[in-house]
Amino acid sequence: MKKPQFIVVLLAIALFSTLYFFAPRYKQADLAAASQTAENQDVTSKSVLEGAKMNLAAEQKLTLLSIENQLNTSKTSIDSVKIYKALSRFWADSAQKLGPYLYYTYSAALLESSEKSLTFAAQQLVDNLTDPEAPPAFLKWMAGNAKVLLDKALVINPNNDSAKINLGACYLFGNISDNPMQGILKIKEVVDKNPHNIYGQMVLALGGKKSGQNEKAIERFLLILQDEPTNIEALVHLAECYELTNQKPLALERYQQVKQSNKIKSKAFIDAIDKRIQQLKK
Repeated sequence: MKKPQFIVVLLAIALFSTLYFFAPRYKQADLAAASQTAENQDVTSKSVLEGAKMNLAAEQKLTLLSIENQLNTSKTSIDSVKIYKALSRFWADSAQKLGPYLYYTYSAALLESSEKSLTFAAQQLVDNLTDPEAPPAFLKWMAGNAKVLLDKALVINPNNDSAKINLGACYLFGNISDNPMQGILKIKEVVDKNPHNIYGQMVLALGGKKSGQNEKAIERFLLILQDEPTNIEALVHLAECYELTNQKPLALERYQQVKQSNKIKSKAFIDAIDKRIQQLKK
């Protein structure tokens, strides 16, 4: 892993733990048991669940079986939604496995089918699409499920800008189409109408960075920082883009801004920023 990307990983962990403290993050071992064949094999909900179950302790397996039995005997959709949510909590709190947590959050939202539940579950999936450690097959699984939820949410409310942006993110980061322009156009529909939509600008910037269009990404990150000068995510990615385009003094300036902001309390993240600053000063 490149050194700047290591900082991005630490930032993602820090931000995720701050915003979504109840949800587990992707771990390399999460899919190991379920992917013992070809490296590029498709990830399915079945493989995600089966792989996660293999690593459970005996007591956890009994707890899980008890909840699953309730689902098998559920007689109403209202009861099933409650049990799906109980399963998602089990995988988040007890087992700390991201895939099953996302699957059961997705399942509860599909059954509940309100705009709020659909967009919440989709957001959990989309938030993990920019994780540099997640394999492409897992990204595709997350993006496919998020798209199902977002399509339904946009039927309920076609004017939901966040849902449009997240749907675009599925195309940009989730490998669900060979034409990422489908995603870009969906997001541009929102940001062209409102250039100050920080979320839309961020997704477009990250998409540009992912595709190697670092100069375009820099323009987007700078737009974000005009509105939010201390946006840590924009500052870190901007610094990395400057490094990737051999603009070392500008990269150093942005890393120093990150350090001075004191917004992220993670020691590992702070140490990584300090180390990068010292390396760039040489």
